[in-house]
Amino acid sequence: MSKAYVDQPDGPQRHQLLCYGSLAFPLAAAFVTLQVIVPTFYASATGLSLSAIGLILLLARLWDTFTDPVVGYLSDRSPARFGKRKLWVVVSAPLVCASVWMLFVPGSQPGGYYLLFWTLAIYIAGTMSIVPMNAWGAELTTDYQQRSRVTGTRVAFGLAGTLAALLVPVIVGADATSSLAGALKAIAWLVVVTLLAATLLSARFVPDNSDTRLPESVWRDSFKLLREPTPFRQLLGAFLLNGIGNAIPATLFLLFVTHALGVPQQAGPMLFCYFICAAVSVPFWVWLAGRIGKHQAWSIAIVLACGFFVWSPFIPAENAHWFYLVVIGTGFATGADLVLPSAINGDLIEWDALNTGYRRPGLFFALWGTTTKLAYALAIGIAFPLLDFLNFSASGDNTASALSALAWVYCAPCVAFKLAAMMAMRNYPVTREVHDSMRAQLAERENTGADLATGLQEGK
Repeated sequence: MSKAYVDQPDGPQRHQLLCYGSLAFPLAAAFVTLQVIVPTFYASATGLSLSAIGLILLLARLWDTFTDPVVGYLSDRSPARFGKRKLWVVVSAPLVCASVWMLFVPGSQPGGYYLLFWTLAIYIAGTMSIVPMNAWGAELTTDYQQRSRVTGTRVAFGLAGTLAALLVPVIVGADATSSLAGALKAIAWLVVVTLLAATLLSARFVPDNSDTRLPESVWRDSFKLLREPTPFRQLLGAFLLNGIGNAIPATLFLLFVTHALGVPQQAGPMLFCYFICAAVSVPFWVWLAGRIGKHQAWSIAIVLACGFFVWSPFIPAENAHWFYLVVIGTGFATGADLVLPSAINGDLIEWDALNTGYRRPGLFFALWGTTTKLAYALAIGIAFPLLDFLNFSASGDNTASALSALAWVYCAPCVAFKLAAMMAMRNYPVTREVHDSMRAQLAERENTGADLATGLQEGK
């Protein structure tokens, strides 16, 4: 009898859950630093122009969208002897550490090729860790609610890593190039030490005995998942729409706070407040999902976020402090965005097994990662040309109408995309009751197969 559907209803033990979740702390710290601090440091410490740095980071990010499916495919096909997911997490850890150190603590006058090489390296190494890690979490339990618990723990550690990385420059007073270099070195040590510790703990204490069943033509059947109307396509489409809705205000946040509100000095505290609220909200959304269902709780979070975002264009610069209410409300709703869609995606492993006979979580979370990156790329492609068309200038010389346009571009597309995501999840079929029924059917199928195999052996 397979253990996948019978012996794991309660999920991992607490110490296993904490060891697994701890992997997200250093990875989140590394990648938020790459996005927020590294571009500023390389712009001030090297002769590279902002345009060159932006192009390098964009090229690396675009390349990263192609590595997710490859890693997902390979991790599904990895030998189970050492753990399909665990093997990738362990092998990738030193690669992430090396990439972080070389990128965050470069030698004197690193050039464009240096930045491109190590940015590509950290993205590839990160994908080698993150895609299998997410699939690993989905395989730790088959229980509907416990999947939310596993995902929530990982998200909580990730948010803690984000906050820790953002706090380091504040602690060291990184307002100059030399101080920024010190902050990056401190973050590099933080990432290296915590990642090696988390990898050792998870490799030692977290089980990884998952079973994968793959079609003969993996890529053809993968496209079939997206081509035909399936719950996975429905969820992935909603996730893409919501991701674009989140990425547009994230991309424009500094511009909005600096130009529309006129309080650039408040950007750091507001960002910190946002992530704190997201972290605090995680237990609430896990609880609510257990009471009313994951996709229903996610829909409530979308409505909540839209209800706060819609006020952004109406906040005058002289009352910019009111924007903290928007930050608090949207930050609280973001906790659901981080936890629930990924947990819902995990539930589709059982849907896939029941309807196709396959088990391929690596592929599911690889496509998930690619969709996340595509959402941010599309957000930039929508927001920046739209601002340019509306005559907004990032240099700061703007008319009142241009500033108003910035405020509306910050808000309106976000609300539209998020509401479209909510509409896309209407009548989502895999509820808790349906998922429990799927698990029961799979357990019965595997019991029947085991009894048949025993009967054949006894007949011999």
